[in-house]
Amino acid sequence: MRPVRSGALLALSLSVAAVGLTACGGSDSGSDADASTYVDGQTFSLALSSDPGALDPQGGVTSTLFQLTQFAYDNLVSVDAEGNVGSQLASDWSVDGTTVTFEIADGITCSDGSDFTAQTVVDNISYVEDPKNQSPFLGVFIPAGATAEADGSTVTVTLAAPSPFVLSSFANLPMVCDAGISDRGTLKDGTAGTGPYVLTEAVPGDHYTYELREGYAWGPGGAGTDEQGMPATVVAKVVTNETTAANQLLSGDLNGAAVYGPDAERLNAADLSRVDAQAVVGEQWYNQNDGHLTADPAVRAALTQALDLDELQKVITSGKGGPATQLAVVAPAGCTGSSVEGSVAATDADAAAAALDEAGWTEGADGVRAKDGEKLSLAFVYDASLGTGGSAAAELAVAAWTEIGIDVTATQLDQTAIAGAMFGTGDWDIAWEPVNINTPDQIVAFLSGPGLAEGGTNFAGIDNADYAAGVETAMAANGAEGCDEWLAAEGALFEANDVIPFANNLLPFFGKGAEFDVVGNVVPTSIRMLG
Repeated sequence: MRPVRSGALLALSLSVAAVGLTACGGSDSGSDADASTYVDGQTFSLALSSDPGALDPQGGVTSTLFQLTQFAYDNLVSVDAEGNVGSQLASDWSVDGTTVTFEIADGITCSDGSDFTAQTVVDNISYVEDPKNQSPFLGVFIPAGATAEADGSTVTVTLAAPSPFVLSSFANLPMVCDAGISDRGTLKDGTAGTGPYVLTEAVPGDHYTYELREGYAWGPGGAGTDEQGMPATVVAKVVTNETTAANQLLSGDLNGAAVYGPDAERLNAADLSRVDAQAVVGEQWYNQNDGHLTADPAVRAALTQALDLDELQKVITSGKGGPATQLAVVAPAGCTGSSVEGSVAATDADAAAAALDEAGWTEGADGVRAKDGEKLSLAFVYDASLGTGGSAAAELAVAAWTEIGIDVTATQLDQTAIAGAMFGTGDWDIAWEPVNINTPDQIVAFLSGPGLAEGGTNFAGIDNADYAAGVETAMAANGAEGCDEWLAAEGALFEANDVIPFANNLLPFFGKGAEFDVVGNVVPTSIRMLG
């Protein structure tokens, strides 16, 4: 894959390979190809591990949607794999306390030919900030309570409180053009952005086709579409089976795919180009909303303590990963260190069973515990994109829970379905869905504050006073200066068994017949087709 050009600043994206609700950043790798090997007018085929669902770029959090978003939409600024902020829609920017200023570059146009203006930026921010729109980006990639005003080509954003990584946040907020803002329904299966490609065909469950825009010149660091070798067409194919994706890569039917299960060994042996991205792949959530038995601290503690997390880590990563360290691990990570070590209870099935006994959950004749006439029966959902390792680890977890008298029904869901459960129906008690981020503030709204019923994004209904207090202290610091407070706050979550990360891994992304940079996602302006 092509090395980053000198001075080129690549957009920070929101998915690492195919795993997770959200993810930022990544890493890049290079090949020895030069411009003489590039071919114009070709089609680049990219595998998606699941269908993205509705394509509104501010309405969903699945990683497949975030990858597609990169082709048709831009952000205000870009951030490269080293954390350097660069231009995109904004040619200049500044942060002064709770005031963030962006100067929108001249000559930017939308795919329908209309101008992209500072007022358009304000309208985007206002849309996400309005709780009635239920954008999952609120409090994640735009600080809650922020307001914006336009004056000519200048956008001034006023934050409700300090935000230590605010530019990284805005580097992940896709901007919708006026046509899409005025009619959000058109974004379900169409695009209205300033990006380098335009959606021309959407066949849900099968493929999405994008055509190159001529005259585009405001990509990350000034990247444009007039470079030799950029594909004229991009076809994103829904390929839910990793073995199928690997076969299609080897045959040339695909040019890029994330494959991190056993089939990765075949691709390594075939000497395909490869780039790795660090990510959390094992992360266990407990639903604490009303009506869920996992709101009981004793139940959550037992569910955690019954598991051999070291064993699960080895299984879910096929022996290639390592233990979890903190919530934000994706490069460029805002903090380094470990909030997990010393905060997660050690494996002790006997202690887990004893704790349930003490809490009144007694074992019945059928081996299932019950309390006040209600059986301890739980729904466990896990992401299909975790592959065969995820399925095997899920079986081990269910067996461990059964051993201590908890009846758990496991269901594998694709990314769209699991996001629908966690952010919609609430039909889950335990979930394995890694949320990948590169700065710890990006996950705060998922872990605290208003729940879904109140228009927030705290989908698990977590209410941890120690975490909230730690976040308040950390947010007052400048960037990495608050990392000790961030790590301590995360530790409070793990001690309370609110969420349990248990596995990290390097996730490989393979390429054939093309070269490209990967910074979380494939960077559209970096793709070059090879002759």
